[in-house]
Amino acid sequence: MKAERQWNTLERDTAQRMEAAARFIGPGKQVKVEDVVPLLEAVVRPGDKVNVEGNNQKQADFLAEALCKVDPAKIHDLHMVQSSVPLAAHLDVFEKGIAKKLDFAFGGPQSGRVAKFIREGKLELGAIHTYLELFGRYCLDLTPRVSLICAYEADREGNLYTGFNTEDTPVIVEATKFRKGIVIAQVNKIVDKLPRVDIPADWIDAVVQSPKPFFIEPLFTRDPGLVTERHILLAMMCLKGIYGEYGVKRINHGIGFLTSAIELLLPTYGEELGLKGKTCTQMVLNPHPTMIPAIESGWVEAIYCFGGELGMEDYVRARSDVFFTGPDGSLRSNRALAQTAGHYALDMFIGSTLQIDQYGNSSTATANRVAGFGGAPNMGCDAKGRRHSTDSWLKCGREVPSMNELIGDMPRGKRLVVQGMETFGEGRAPAFVDRLDAWKLAENAKLDLPPVMIYGDDVTHLVTEEGIAYLNRCANLDTRMAAIRAVAGYTEIGLRAKPEETKRLRDDGIVKTPEDLGIDPDTATRDRLAARNMRDLVDWSGGLYNPPARFRNW
Repeated sequence: MKAERQWNTLERDTAQRMEAAARFIGPGKQVKVEDVVPLLEAVVRPGDKVNVEGNNQKQADFLAEALCKVDPAKIHDLHMVQSSVPLAAHLDVFEKGIAKKLDFAFGGPQSGRVAKFIREGKLELGAIHTYLELFGRYCLDLTPRVSLICAYEADREGNLYTGFNTEDTPVIVEATKFRKGIVIAQVNKIVDKLPRVDIPADWIDAVVQSPKPFFIEPLFTRDPGLVTERHILLAMMCLKGIYGEYGVKRINHGIGFLTSAIELLLPTYGEELGLKGKTCTQMVLNPHPTMIPAIESGWVEAIYCFGGELGMEDYVRARSDVFFTGPDGSLRSNRALAQTAGHYALDMFIGSTLQIDQYGNSSTATANRVAGFGGAPNMGCDAKGRRHSTDSWLKCGREVPSMNELIGDMPRGKRLVVQGMETFGEGRAPAFVDRLDAWKLAENAKLDLPPVMIYGDDVTHLVTEEGIAYLNRCANLDTRMAAIRAVAGYTEIGLRAKPEETKRLRDDGIVKTPEDLGIDPDTATRDRLAARNMRDLVDWSGGLYNPPARFRNW
């Protein structure tokens, strides 16, 4: 007789694990600090998919360090599935033999170590994802069996307040808990009453008050004092040749000094160009401190945030017309929703990269550094499912000669995807190369595909100190490659540019130099910046911005 199938094996397995952990969990689901490691040894099994909440900003650092202390004889071969791996502890689990495989999105400070571990065979790489892609897989084939998360506060019942830095927490918890997984939270403190309930208690299995507040990285904070005249030149070209040219209102700015320079030029050069009210009105963006002058000058109507930014808490609370805040006044960030907005609702993504190949493919994964992609591939692509129109989206689409090749006379727009960089980067490494280092990384990590951040057919504009290449206006690959060469400067790619070919591209409006745009590079000076140092940002905010200590020099 055929044995009857059991349909609740996950539920029964979870019950067994929680039974083993019961002696470590007290009233209110609370766990003592000294019991966290044995708790993990009770609920985690070899080969489990485990998520340690490592966003690109807030970190469940205490739980990450606790996982490093489990006995590798008991817990090993874990498959880590998490957004980011910026802490040493995130890689220590591989060095100790506790974890074996990694699927992630952003490497940050550990990017060099990730590459080293791959070469040494200590880490098996599943894939480098974009955030929304990874979140989607949490709900399919990469569902965590155990998730270790963090929040500001818990109450006596186990409800959580994630506050200013909610970020990834909701999507991690829902994917885990509703697939019968186990969720353990570290919190800064346990209180009688929360400002608001962000995660309900019945989604949480255990709570520990960590010895110190969880770590937050001010990832998007850039000191205006470090913005160079080269950054300013690139930013001026972007504002005049792209923002103004297309009238782009709905934008995401990636990390870097180029986008910081653009933000600081909005109230000055942007106003000179008459762009106020015509561009940068709605943004999907963390609360960048360098956006303060533009916000105060009335440029921005709304900003939806992926996460918070250390020191911006009071400023955001006081600007609720611009930011999404809860009844308690604090920011409500949500990376999954922000990435969804970034995929479908934006008209332009602008960011930097480490390498561009001769075809325009872009990657931040090099032979010695696996930085990951974060949200760039998600926002830096043309969302084919989009069905609403805006003027800038339609204009960019009309400029693409091949737009209607496969859809006849059916009109469709295109998102602007801008990659801006100096032709030589850190250590004088050329930004333009014949072949991306991503190919070598794919070979080392035994990946089916080189980890490309943004494919060339999605990149519409390249901006360097040489000028802007309007790749969306190129009729074929040969023209596209010539436009890339024209702005690649003195790199090997740039040295192949032919003067007569570049002249033809300039005549056709496919390449525009600063001169073509009417910009004198000598006028790209720091006195154009609305704020020239961190103290200026504080002053613009009316004293509401409180920069992290490492950014203070007063």
